[in-house]
Amino acid sequence: MDSVKPSAVTPRKSKLSRTLTKVLRAKSMTGIAQVEGLQNVKVDEGNMTHSEEDEELKKKLAVEALVSRVFASISTIKASYAQLQYAQSPYDPDGIQDADKLLVSELKTLSELKQCWFKKQFHFDPSPEGAIVAAESKELKSVIKTYKIMGKKFESQTRLKDSEIMFLKEKLEEANKQNKSIEKRLNQSGSLSSLDNLHISGLSPTHFISVLRHTVKSIRSFVKLLVNEMRSAGWDIDASVNAIIKENVVYLKEDHKCFAIESFVCREMFDSFNFPNFNLRPTDFLPDRNKIQFFFSNFNELKSVKAKEFLGSKPKSAFAKFCRAKYLRLVNPQMEASFFGDTKLRINMVNGGEFPDDNHLFTSFAEMAKRVWLLHCLAFSFESPAEIFQVGKGCRFSDVYMESVVNDDEVAIAVETEPQVGFTVVPGFKIGKTVIQCQVYLTVIKAKVAAAAATVMWGLV
Repeated sequence: MDSVKPSAVTPRKSKLSRTLTKVLRAKSMTGIAQVEGLQNVKVDEGNMTHSEEDEELKKKLAVEALVSRVFASISTIKASYAQLQYAQSPYDPDGIQDADKLLVSELKTLSELKQCWFKKQFHFDPSPEGAIVAAESKELKSVIKTYKIMGKKFESQTRLKDSEIMFLKEKLEEANKQNKSIEKRLNQSGSLSSLDNLHISGLSPTHFISVLRHTVKSIRSFVKLLVNEMRSAGWDIDASVNAIIKENVVYLKEDHKCFAIESFVCREMFDSFNFPNFNLRPTDFLPDRNKIQFFFSNFNELKSVKAKEFLGSKPKSAFAKFCRAKYLRLVNPQMEASFFGDTKLRINMVNGGEFPDDNHLFTSFAEMAKRVWLLHCLAFSFESPAEIFQVGKGCRFSDVYMESVVNDDEVAIAVETEPQVGFTVVPGFKIGKTVIQCQVYLTVIKAKVAAAAATVMWGLV
């Protein structure tokens, strides 16, 4: 009979399979020896008796049993330590005590196994085969316990993260509501309530500046809505910007291209601002006498009324004609068709003088047009009407006449040389000796142009 060697066991088998194989072989060898009475028969190969071979196998099984118990204890210690950590948060005194007891017990077991190893005391298990199976079973249970504890820990962390996410969502929703409320207060007509008791004798440039600020906010609200509509309809923003600002302007940030669209809206809305009738028709909006009082009365009439209500009640008024003319210039037919699927809005406005009630884009446009109209009326309510101006491309920046729409630090970081005016975003005004700065976009101009600090009056060309 061949002797049993470690190499005879297939290395690919699991520890449990290897153990069971050795047990079966040992029992088989013992049974055959007892039946045939060959315990003292020498084996030709290896020169070992069956009793010596059996003793060698038992010794190997005993060593393997000891090693299995060591690994089982280590796994149990890891599971106990994981349980100890898990019981600390949230604090669980019973769980901590149980984990501590188990941890101490397994450390004692490891100490005993260490002494057995050094003293070569391997034969303390009457059944090493069963000890190996029990140790491997204990190790698997400890591993499973560790995974369960880690799973509970991850679940707890997930619940905590979910709670944080819910809290942040609520904060975000609350912040959005506050922003909408603030935006609504800024855009509503009541925001000019501070001018309710204004008399023409007490009119000053400060009042004009106040109305101008509300006008600019309304323009930017409309531009934001217009850009969102363009993106939703699949418009190429870059191509639109290049068509508006034909010069080679370097934008410091991608978002800054919206200033070009704002510049276009301002240019169209403030075009012919210096004319008393906005250059609509010679016979429109031209009072015969007392022009200052006429303009101031128009300002007070429209100031506290919503634009859509006024258009609905007076569809043939000068303001209605102004809205119609500016809308047709600002929103071209292709844009309107891509936004709403047809061009009924402009057709109804041209043919029937009708204004829509449920079109959000026109609602925002009407409020913006109202602010521009009010600013125009207030400009001609002064003894010396307010004059409008803009600066040309390539001009050097002047603190007296200009204000940058971009933070000065951003411009200084992005532009190494002295920045120049790329284009005017919001025009400036002059009332007597008071200068209200125009808002400009500062950048680097690719093409060299003359840097003459000259002003150009809109509507005089």
